[in-house]
Amino acid sequence: MPICSMKTIAIITAMLTASTASASDVKEADLAGSWYTASGPELERELKGYLSAASPEKAGGRIFAVISPHAGYRFSGPVAAYSFKAVEGAGFKTVILIGFSHRRHFDGISVYDRGSFRTPLGEATVDKDLAGRIVSYSNRIFFDPSAFSEENSVEMQIPFIQIALKGASIVPIAFGAQSYDDAVILADSIAAALKDRDDVLVVASTDMSHYHAYDRASSIDKLAISDIIKMKARPLYDDARLGICELCGIMPVTTAIIAAEKLGYDSVKILKYANSGDTSGDKSRVVGYLSAVIYKGPDSPVSGAGIKEKEPDMLLNESQRKRLLQIARESMTGFVRDGKRRSFAENDPVLRSDMGAFVTLHESGQLRGCIGNIVARGPLCDTVADMAIEAATGDPRFRKLSADEIDKVDIEVSVLSPLKRISDTDDIKIPGHGVLVRRGFMSGVYLPQVADETGWNKEEFMTSLCAHKAGLPPDAWKDPSTEVYTFTAEVFGEKSPDDSGQRGEL
Repeated sequence: MPICSMKTIAIITAMLTASTASASDVKEADLAGSWYTASGPELERELKGYLSAASPEKAGGRIFAVISPHAGYRFSGPVAAYSFKAVEGAGFKTVILIGFSHRRHFDGISVYDRGSFRTPLGEATVDKDLAGRIVSYSNRIFFDPSAFSEENSVEMQIPFIQIALKGASIVPIAFGAQSYDDAVILADSIAAALKDRDDVLVVASTDMSHYHAYDRASSIDKLAISDIIKMKARPLYDDARLGICELCGIMPVTTAIIAAEKLGYDSVKILKYANSGDTSGDKSRVVGYLSAVIYKGPDSPVSGAGIKEKEPDMLLNESQRKRLLQIARESMTGFVRDGKRRSFAENDPVLRSDMGAFVTLHESGQLRGCIGNIVARGPLCDTVADMAIEAATGDPRFRKLSADEIDKVDIEVSVLSPLKRISDTDDIKIPGHGVLVRRGFMSGVYLPQVADETGWNKEEFMTSLCAHKAGLPPDAWKDPSTEVYTFTAEVFGEKSPDDSGQRGEL
């Protein structure tokens, strides 16, 4: 048997070491055979079938990110396919896949920055250069492989990527804790890493509400979808943390929205919403699923300009909001200057609908008047016109507005949802809800914005409402003899809250 030279031995050793290191950098699928089939051909047929059946509406512009669910494919696959169908063949070279750790809590953000992920469809290679740039941004970002062990929020997206974006590399990311600051850090790192690239797609992995009855789940998920459409990252995060809405992937979605805004993407299109009751037939305890895209259209304004058309679950579109502000301004101005109430002949059926509304005035950031009708008492346009006059001249807390002050005040309108009587105080969501309390002839109300401006928790909000607004004992809201009603408000104004100081005092 020939004796190897020292050089030959060194070469063989190096080759074995490299082979071992390479093998250890391959992340094997943990969920194949349980969450989805372990057969490559069967998996390919299943996912291609979902993609073939999906018919998403075109976004009409460059897509930056998709939101996709991550349950077992027989439950969420038909919905997830809408997101991946929207980007199929779009030329993305890398996918930043943002998930989180269901099974292991840790402080920070783990980025898989080496090797590849193997599924029954083959290996998806990690984009080491892009991953390294993201990791180097902050010491809050690091590589911890345990974050990806049996992690469905990451693994369930990869086979779809392998089918819809064949050959694309990946950068898998998992959040360990739900910290808004961490979402900002990761969004900043992604925005910095992608400033010179337009061939990278972000996938934000999330399911929605968990284990409610079908109708209840749909109602909860509408709240989250409303925040997502408006690209309101902080309100969405806060609503989820407070239980007003539910997204297990609140960190991925929040991060995607923040990063999108930093890079000038300003629009969201909902492609598909359903829940497991639609896909499995069991509607007693369902999980919600959403597919959506974040994009920038060819004629989009700069980031943060907002959505122009009426959004799902919103009462008014942008032109209707503007018209109501005009009506409030004209009504108030005309009455203060000449004492005459103007009439408004509106043809828009929404503005002619019976809705409750409040009009709030501010001067130099301070409350100057606020009057409204909680319960609808006529067409919305007439209510806004009348309440603008009352806020200017009939709020007993303030002297009447003078003609010289008209141009100094800004107007805010709150259009209210119908009141909902509740019997369980756990159903009060603060922030989120406005509340009316009533006992006998005593009553008081706070608009939802009050909690936003004061920072009150539910106990503080309700105690103040009872004691200072309704003239009731501070804990009257906990007494079954007190009637408690909740409502929501669609709030818009001539100036943003940041420009005009406090808002929503009643």
